[in-house]
Amino acid sequence: MTQAGIRLLDGPGSQVIVQGHVLVAGSPLPMGYVRLLNADGEFVAEVALGTDGAFTFYPAPGSWTVRLLAPGGLRAERTVSAQAGMITDVELAV
Repeated sequence: MTQAGIRLLDGPGSQVIVQGHVLVAGSPLPMGYVRLLNADGEFVAEVALGTDGAFTFYPAPGSWTVRLLAPGGLRAERTVSAQAGMITDVELAV
């Protein structure tokens, strides 16, 4: 299933995975952080981007916001619905 930069893929067992990439003008962004916010907008976790612009979270099922914070004031965010047994694959484009 695809919806504006979000794909749901079959995942391993009952695990919940929210993963993705950050792109700037079509190229991976290798510097910055992605934050995970709960449905109330509260900070839950933060990971550094990989050199390929990738990030991964293992949250509980539910509604989450992934928010990019990067040098130069680059910002992007997307709200996703994470489900058990599914991988929510997110593309954040700046």
